[in-house]
Amino acid sequence: MNSAFILIFVFIAFAIAYKFYARYIEKLWEVNSKNKTPAHTKYDGIDYIPAKHWIVLFGHHFSSIAGAGPILGPVAAAVLWGWGPALLWIILGSIFMGGVHDFSALVISLRYQGETIGEVTKNVLGEKSKLVFSFFLWLTLILVIAVFAAVTAKTFVEEPDIVIPSFALLFIAMLFGFAVYRKNANLILSTVLSLILVSIFLYAGKHIPVVIPGENSVRVWILILLLYSFFASVLPVNILLQPRDYLCSLILFFGLFFGFLGVIISHPCMNAPMFVSFNSSNGPLIPMMFVMIACGAISGFHGLISSGTTSKQLPDEKFSKHIAYGAMITEGILATIALLCVCAGLYWNSPVQQLNYPFLMQKGNWIGTFATGYGRMTGRIFSEEIGKLIAMVMINSFVLTTLDTAARVARYITEGLFGTSFRIKPLKNRFIATGFILIAALYLAFGPWEKIWPVFGASNQLVAGITLFVCGCFLMMKKKNSLSALIPAVIMFLITIVALLYQGIGFYKSHHLLLGNISFVLVILAVFIIIEGIGKLKFLRKPV
Repeated sequence: MNSAFILIFVFIAFAIAYKFYARYIEKLWEVNSKNKTPAHTKYDGIDYIPAKHWIVLFGHHFSSIAGAGPILGPVAAAVLWGWGPALLWIILGSIFMGGVHDFSALVISLRYQGETIGEVTKNVLGEKSKLVFSFFLWLTLILVIAVFAAVTAKTFVEEPDIVIPSFALLFIAMLFGFAVYRKNANLILSTVLSLILVSIFLYAGKHIPVVIPGENSVRVWILILLLYSFFASVLPVNILLQPRDYLCSLILFFGLFFGFLGVIISHPCMNAPMFVSFNSSNGPLIPMMFVMIACGAISGFHGLISSGTTSKQLPDEKFSKHIAYGAMITEGILATIALLCVCAGLYWNSPVQQLNYPFLMQKGNWIGTFATGYGRMTGRIFSEEIGKLIAMVMINSFVLTTLDTAARVARYITEGLFGTSFRIKPLKNRFIATGFILIAALYLAFGPWEKIWPVFGASNQLVAGITLFVCGCFLMMKKKNSLSALIPAVIMFLITIVALLYQGIGFYKSHHLLLGNISFVLVILAVFIIIEGIGKLKFLRKPV
């Protein structure tokens, strides 16, 4: 099958979904520009600040939710189960689950003055559910910060030529934020000048690689990255985080554009099989593929961004659909391009090992596999080496934006959970709360994160299920049709519970007791939230 036809079909499907289904969801939530957003009603100059333009906030939101997931998930899944099931999940998941999840999480946060989904849970399901869910979210974010710091540190050691452009971008972003917000500089002109500076430092990085000598180079980078995360978490959001993510998103859009163009121009046929097998080394297609491909279809982390940082910066409620639903289907397009790069850009049975998709995946270098496929797919636009470099810069940009935004959202949850609910007054202070988070993340990054990471996929999807469930209950409270949220919530609960039970049994059989225990604790958490929610639903259905 021709890869260009697949990409065009996906693009049309997403365009139709955005035009009609997203509009239906928008009407269901009664989005109205007359409703003042928390960015205006709770403006504090630190977290609650209206974005200069919705495009700037879209850039922050998209960069933060994307991470490496929409690229690496499909790349890993297609070699195990085939590109057919992966593509179907990306399309249907993005339209009916991920888009609804991200949009609903944003709007429900707006209805509760920009509170995170954990705090919103208290208003919908009760205090007990809020405490349990918020603590689970806090632990999940600590793990995300630790893992992304460790992965980025390893990338800096292995690819020293991306160090200079990565850190130069921070200072360029601060200049951009200062110019646009403090000096009211023209947005387009500031963007163009910033991108020129980014290009200069990309060139400089290629010729001046930064290498930290010694055996502890990865640990040194972890410390530097967590120190950066501290400042990104406590500084006013329009000084560093928002402009950096906006500029990063432009880099990502360039990569997305060239990837799209590369598929259309080269339009190779799919070399990988549409269906490989129901069973794989990672488990059966159902439920494990739905856990592996998260960000490209639906991801609980997205809800944390929607209700964490995005809701506090939204200048007008009418932009909710553009930013939340729009970013999700954009991510679906990115996931599709990643899938096509490895399934059509590489070969399934090539004697040339450097172009053999299964061989490259067996080496464990998922990022390198995608970069090679992207380089070949864009080979008619520029050289394969330049294409590979663009792919590496894209992924690294995603990872860094996820790291700093996760640190900020974790601070919000720390302040609400430990500072307010548990009445630990020092943790209401944003500096102390951030330090507390990063010390915990540092411990994991230096040691046991690899032992815990295997259960992250299922736990992330569990967050998505709970978020949709809370949103569905809210719609019932408002006497609205809640099926658009509750049906995906039930599907996600079934997928994650079965996945956690499957993984838990496997962990126990292989004597990984810690992972087995975590898996079953998460199942108990899911059951607890479901029971609490069913009680709430029964109450709502009682005649008045």
